[in-house]
Amino acid sequence: MSGVFLKGMTWSHPRGYDPMVACSALWQEKTGVSIEWEKRSLQDFESFPVEELARAYDLIVIDHPHVGQITAEKCLAPLDVAGREAERAALAEGSVGKSYPSYNWLGRQWAFPIDAATQVQAWRPDLIEAAPVIWTEVLALAEQGRVLLPLRPPHSLMCFYTLAAELGRPCTIDGSLDLVDGETGETAFEMLSEIAALVDPACLTMDPIAVFEKMAEPSSRIA
Repeated sequence: MSGVFLKGMTWSHPRGYDPMVACSALWQEKTGVSIEWEKRSLQDFESFPVEELARAYDLIVIDHPHVGQITAEKCLAPLDVAGREAERAALAEGSVGKSYPSYNWLGRQWAFPIDAATQVQAWRPDLIEAAPVIWTEVLALAEQGRVLLPLRPPHSLMCFYTLAAELGRPCTIDGSLDLVDGETGETAFEMLSEIAALVDPACLTMDPIAVFEKMAEPSSRIA
């Protein structure tokens, strides 16, 4: 047994906690290295400074928007160490979409994807016949009070990124360039402002889980 003990921090949801515990148990059997995982709330997961966590924990499950922050603060080490190329290639191959390269920044791999979250359109087929497919249809539903949009940071930023991508000019992942060209950024911001003015102001305090829970209420009009 190695006698090595590590501390890990993840978020308080089975998706973020259970796989870490199971994987750590297997790793301890193989190497003798013990890893104890603690949890933080979803809100802390999204907003608590990683730099502070890095002072107390050896392994940290981060949210994707933190990648730029941790590289600037140099509080976490990159994971693309020499000699593990085959394992990383297998991880990349088994990841959803571009989850794996999304954690690559400035030529280094800062995290491995364990859970893929992405912008989606959720709708209730018992309330509307079909999901809206164009922006004006979304706005029409919003004007009727039937749309919710999670706008609590960082989800407002994720909405901006999504709109820019839908306009055909995704935000860049090259730190030497502007995040987005002026015309696309202005249009995306105007679209986000337009729908934000139509939805319930409570959206400013909501994350996606809160939106789904509100939609699922039996008396909900959110379609």
